[in-house]
Amino acid sequence: MKAIQITHQQELNIIDMEKPQAPKAGEVLLKLEYVGFCGSDLNTFMGRNTMALNPVIPGHEIGAVIEAVGEDVPDTLKVGMVVTCNPYTNCNKCASCRNGRVNACEQNETLGVQRNGAMKEYLLMPWEKIIPAGTLTPKTSALIEPMSVGFHAVSRAQVTDVDVVMVIGCGMVGMGAIVRAATRGAIVIAADLDDEKLSLANQMGATYAINTKTEDVHQRLSDITGGFGPDVIIEAVGSPFTYQMAVNEVAFTGRVACIGYAKQDVTFTTKLFVQKELDIRGSRNATPMDFRGVIRYLERGTCPVDKLITKVIAPEEALDTMKWWSENPGKVFRILVKLG
Repeated sequence: MKAIQITHQQELNIIDMEKPQAPKAGEVLLKLEYVGFCGSDLNTFMGRNTMALNPVIPGHEIGAVIEAVGEDVPDTLKVGMVVTCNPYTNCNKCASCRNGRVNACEQNETLGVQRNGAMKEYLLMPWEKIIPAGTLTPKTSALIEPMSVGFHAVSRAQVTDVDVVMVIGCGMVGMGAIVRAATRGAIVIAADLDDEKLSLANQMGATYAINTKTEDVHQRLSDITGGFGPDVIIEAVGSPFTYQMAVNEVAFTGRVACIGYAKQDVTFTTKLFVQKELDIRGSRNATPMDFRGVIRYLERGTCPVDKLITKVIAPEEALDTMKWWSENPGKVFRILVKLG
């Protein structure tokens, strides 16, 4: 079978692999239809992802069809069913797992990062990691995982309908946070450098949009919130500037949920942590409940799915596409590889 492999910095090849055999007990064989390239894959391609295997088969944003099931697999999982996957592992031994928060497992190995991923024609998975995608198509199902990360951040921030929520960064993960906060009844402020993304954020549920490059962010937030600042800020970029913005602009007694990984140390005015009595919370990966929430949202048919998919490519186009993406990082929502 055909697979995509990132071998070195700026190098990507199509390789041949042996197709997996019939699934063993507890396993499900998937035929991959669409798999998304995400920001971590781009960082791997550019040699900046220190957590990734080298070489590695990327991909953990999955739209697939069940090809076969092994023994001891629940009969709710049937051949021909459209599914996505929970791409994270959990050890059931660390503090996170002991506390029931397996999405933050200390020993987690995400598909396409710490272990080979899904950008190949067939994939064996434990049945527990298979998530039925309801009425969604495989193409739409490939969007579930990145949006679920944004959904999880909103849960971590305990957003309710009395909150004003600012989401910094309107990529796929940030869009997920915008959708989830809006569906919970919050007033949502989208912030980004790109006016196209901000326009789409309005369509996804944001009431206000702020271009952080061209506008006075503090003044706009003051005008919108009556001088209080947002109750919640979700950081979905991962830069020193946006981390500092989150702490500086969030309201007194507000909550900051952090998704993005900053590539360098960030300097904070730490007195704000105390003076504002802030809750600063990390948000990692997603839970099965987050996946189900995204599926239910997408099944409504109100999401402008086509606008979230920048390109659909064949495996043979992957190298040129990744080179293009590395030169135009701000213009991409999701690139899907069509494998089926």
